Formats: sequence, structure tokens, C-alpha cells
Amino acid sequence: MSIKLMPTASRPREKLLERGATALSDAELLAIFLRTGISGMNAIELADYLLQQFGSLRALLKADKTAFCEHKGLGPAKFALLQAMLEMQQRYLSEVIEKEDALTSPEHTRRYLASMLRDKPRENFMVLFLDNQHRVVASEVMFEGTIDAASVYPREVVKRSLELNAAALILAHNHPSGVAEPSQADRRITRRLVEALSLVDIRVLDHFVVGDGDIISFSERGWV
Repeated sequence: MSIKLMPTASRPREKLLERGATALSDAELLAIFLRTGISGMNAIELADYLLQQFGSLRALLKADKTAFCEHKGLGPAKFALLQAMLEMQQRYLSEVIEKEDALTSPEHTRRYLASMLRDKPRENFMVLFLDNQHRVVASEVMFEGTIDAASVYPREVVKRSLELNAAALILAHNHPSGVAEPSQADRRITRRLVEALSLVDIRVLDHFVVGDGDIISFSERGWV
């Protein structure tokens, strides 16, 4: 059935405008992105088919160009549109945390770190540099490693912190395995960074470990 023939309350776009985006299923959200279906499938049916083919919405969103474009109803134009949307989301979150206190807006900080790190195939170590009001002045991936480890050098973190005149830091890294539980190595490098930065009066406020679904905070566990 054509979407135009469906009851107004069941059409994805009208449903979103009436009830908000959170009221929509993955297939309905994807249908709005697709805009049109293909022969024999309306946009919702095509969206449901694609979700079955990819296995999940997240798998579709992180697919590379080749994997994305080989499915019917998709192509380079849709891939370009999707990448633009994902980049806009990251830039929006980046702007939000730059204008707010990173400690009083922990959910925005977590969402930003998840968007930046969760799907990285290799371990990335990221630093949020904060001013004395805990606003983000810069966010940088300082070290990149293998699928299970990244070498972190406290001297380089101290040097960059002084260059940016940072008063405090939030550390973060991902576990490509998907398991967010911090390792003993994670705890050791955190202690080394806390000690090195304390010598120049820069505080480490937290260290987040980003997994497949969870984000673990060292501060919440009393480790920093």
C-alpha cells in the first residue's frame, strides 16, 4: 500500500510531527530518510527489508560505502546524505558540550563521546580539554592503537594541556571488543596521567570507557 493511502496518524512523517521522533520505530525513522520506496515496496516496507538485511539500524548507519550501496533502494546519493547527517549530529553534540559545563551536562558529554568513539575499529584515546569553568576548549584523539590497545604518553598529554591552557581534562577511550569494563592497564595509565597532570595543577575529572552499549565512568566508581 502506498504511504499516501495510509491513515494520517500512521504515516511516519505526520506521526513524527504529531508525537515526536521518539514515537517512531526504527523502520519508520528510516522510511523518512529514504523518502520513497521501490517497485513493489513502499518506503516503510523497504526500510523494514533493509533493517533485516543489515541486522540493525546501527549496522546500516555504520556500513561503508560498498556495503551500503549494494542494497536495493540505496546508492551513492543516499550514502552521501547519511554521512552528512551523521557528521551534523557529531558537530551538534560538539557545539553543545563546548557551551555547557561538562560536569553539569554529563548526558551530552556521554553522547558526544559515544558518537565519536563507539564504532571505531581500533582503540582511540581522546581528551576533552576544559577551562576553569569546565567548558570544553578542545577535544582531540591523541593516540590511536590496535584493536585492543593504544599507547598513551602522559608527557604528550601534559604538553598539549599547557598549550591549550587547560584547567582540567576528561579522558575517554573505546574498547573495540564492545566490552566497556576497564582493564588494569586502563586504571594504571589513568593514575599516571592524574599524577603527571597534578604536577602542573591540572585536574583529571573523569575517564570514560566506551563500549558497544555501556559507557563506564571512573569518577562514578571512585577511581579518580
